[in-house]
Amino acid sequence: MNSMASHMDNNIVSCSALHKTYHGLEVAVLNGIDLHVNAGEQVAIVGTSGSGKSTLLHLLGGLDTPSSGEVRILNQDLANMSETKKGQLRNQSLGFVYQFHHLLPEFTALENVALPLLIRRMAREQALTVAAETLTKVGLQHRLEHMPGELSGGERQRAAVARALVTKPQCILADEPTGNLDRHTAHAVFDLLLEMNQTQQLSLVVVTHDLELAKKMQRQYQLVDGRLQAL
Repeated sequence: MNSMASHMDNNIVSCSALHKTYHGLEVAVLNGIDLHVNAGEQVAIVGTSGSGKSTLLHLLGGLDTPSSGEVRILNQDLANMSETKKGQLRNQSLGFVYQFHHLLPEFTALENVALPLLIRRMAREQALTVAAETLTKVGLQHRLEHMPGELSGGERQRAAVARALVTKPQCILADEPTGNLDRHTAHAVFDLLLEMNQTQQLSLVVVTHDLELAKKMQRQYQLVDGRLQAL
C-alpha cells in the first residue's frame, strides 16, 4: 500500500482507462489508455499518422477533454478543475513543443521565449533575463535578437524548446518535435531534449513517428487501435 502511494506521489502526468471518441463522426480514437510518467522519466509514443498520438498528448496536457477516463497532472484530477485552474496548472507544470515551432514572427527569439513568463506577470526585465539564460542553455546565446524568419529550422525549434523550458516545468510534452527537420538537425534537437531531461530532471513524453529516435528513450510504446503496446 505504501509503495503504491509512493508511486502515485511520484507521478507527474498519468491517465487511467482513457477513452476518446469524436462524436458526429463516431470515431473511437483511444480505447482505454493507462499511462503513468514519473519524475525524470523518458517516454516515447510511436504510431502511424492518424493513430491518435497527438490526441493522447493533448489529453495528457489538459488541452482536450476525454470521453471517459481520468487524467492527472501532479496527481490532481483535471476533471475536477475549472478551465482557469487547468490553465494555471499547465503553465506551472508543463512545457509543450510541437512539430511547427509556433514562434510569433513579430517578436525576437528572446521575446518569444520570455512570453510564458510575462503571462505569469513576471516583471519584463526579469523575464528577459531568464529567457536569455534559457536560450543560452540550448545554444542560442548568439541569436537572442534575431527574428524567427532569420533563424534556421533547427534554431527555430531550439527556441521553441527554450520557450517550453523557461518556466522550469516538471514535464515536457513534445508532439513530433523533429518532424519538420532534416535528419541531422532532428537528431540534434532530440538529443537536446534528452540532455534537458538529464540536467534539469524533468519528465519527457515525446510523440514521434520515428522509431530510431524513439529508441533513444527509456520507455517506448506503440499506439495501435487506440491502445498502447510496450515495445
